[in-house]
Amino acid sequence: MREVSYRFYATLLDGFQNYMSSSETYHKYYGFSENPSITEEEFEAKAFQDFINQINRVPFESEAADRGTAFNEIVDCLIENRKSEMMDIRSDRENGLIVANYNGREYSFSLSLCVETANYYRGALTQVHTTGLLKTRYGQVELYGYIDELMPSVIHDIKTTGSYSAFKYKENWQHKVYPFCLRQQGAMVDEFHYDIFVFDSKNRFNGRHTEKYLFNEERDTQLLVNQCESLIEFLEMNKALITDKKVFNNE
Repeated sequence: MREVSYRFYATLLDGFQNYMSSSETYHKYYGFSENPSITEEEFEAKAFQDFINQINRVPFESEAADRGTAFNEIVDCLIENRKSEMMDIRSDRENGLIVANYNGREYSFSLSLCVETANYYRGALTQVHTTGLLKTRYGQVELYGYIDELMPSVIHDIKTTGSYSAFKYKENWQHKVYPFCLRQQGAMVDEFHYDIFVFDSKNRFNGRHTEKYLFNEERDTQLLVNQCESLIEFLEMNKALITDKKVFNNE
């Protein structure tokens, strides 16, 4: 019998959470509309397909996601004083910008903001791979992911968004998965910060927010078990649709 039956990365749990909350999300945005542009059934069907695509690692274009990747990479390069192997990054000092070319698009960020952010994380370990085993009634689950910035007493995850409302990331799972995994690697880092940078469509900086969470081993481990068991049930029910077998610990 294999020691690990399933492998879930942290944001896959987020994707499952989004799918499970699709009805609630629909009513939040369309519930008061007399003539919504999409029905609830269509919205839920799209949420289902989006999650299946995420499981299957279907490539997709997202300018917003690429903007976040570019900003994070700039910050990491400044922290580590290195050149990027992922994208072309150049300094436009005349205009006070750092410019990244990524996936055919150009993203410009304030030079002072990037330097200030890198200085804030100075000394952090960047893009730290973490992994841990979670026991469920369906077998062992390997949880894993990459921590953006790991400080001695705080886990930081950088988020970029076009708009922000309080506790936007409360239902995310990174602030449970990463401390859980680090504990198995001998690092007791229970404090987690989502550091949220708000940019408009032209990459103009509109503010920074921080959501802070504290890992509670007993409470959050049980929540992880519940979420993973629900996800396993979903996977087994829809196994015929899953072409990427990594979630089943098959390459």
